[in-house]
Amino acid sequence: MDIVKNLRESREGLDLLQKDVAKDLNVNDSTVSGWETGKDTIPIERLVTYAMRYQFSLDYLFGLTKNKKANKYLTLDKKLVGDNLRKLRKDNGLTQEYIANKLNTSQSTISEYEKGKKLINTTFLYNLTKIYKNFSIDDLFNKK
Repeated sequence: MDIVKNLRESREGLDLLQKDVAKDLNVNDSTVSGWETGKDTIPIERLVTYAMRYQFSLDYLFGLTKNKKANKYLTLDKKLVGDNLRKLRKDNGLTQEYIANKLNTSQSTISEYEKGKKLINTTFLYNLTKIYKNFSIDDLFNKK
């Protein structure tokens, strides 16, 4: 995933060590190492915190743009993200069943994301970038 490469490169571009990021995100050094090698998937909550802390665009971290700097305030509001996910799906004329099949999950999982009961996980979010064209993850997590 682009996110693995961009997470490492963004940290190195700030002249930070993995232990610096680990301290800022309140995780172990080995956790950051796992994210940067692709051994582990960074939870979306940590990724949003990382993006806000170091002012990186989520679209950049996911490999959707080369513009590194964030220009929007991000939020971890599950309801807002869910509403934006539902609007995105409907604007593209797709069903929950279609998205669930593409993500290899259940329709009820997609429904939980769209209702704001659960925050979409990083892997599913990355896979949505393959389904939707002109898709901005920054917009998904931005207060409107």
